[in-house]
Amino acid sequence: MSLLESEQHRSRRAQHKHTKHKRIKRKRSALQAPFPFLPHQGELHADQVLSFHQWCALNGFSPRTGHRLLASGEGPIITQVSDKRIGVTVGNNRSWQASRAR
Repeated sequence: MSLLESEQHRSRRAQHKHTKHKRIKRKRSALQAPFPFLPHQGELHADQVLSFHQWCALNGFSPRTGHRLLASGEGPIITQVSDKRIGVTVGNNRSWQASRAR
């Protein structure tokens, strides 16, 4: 293999790695996209059920932190929306926030 061929090969490999990196970065940015629409504070009713991601966005933490809080038992009372979906009512979120005030 001549020097020119090895440089082209290395260049293609580096280009592939760069493309792969961009693809991974694009996936991460899609995951970090803004969470679903959150109504303004004045529009939230105590019985309204927020999805898990809306609850995390409302409180300003990541879904991973939300799962950690719920698994530890330190989170708010959850509402089982369906077999695989959970949510948190606005009223339960408010009382949970009040219990964590120092």
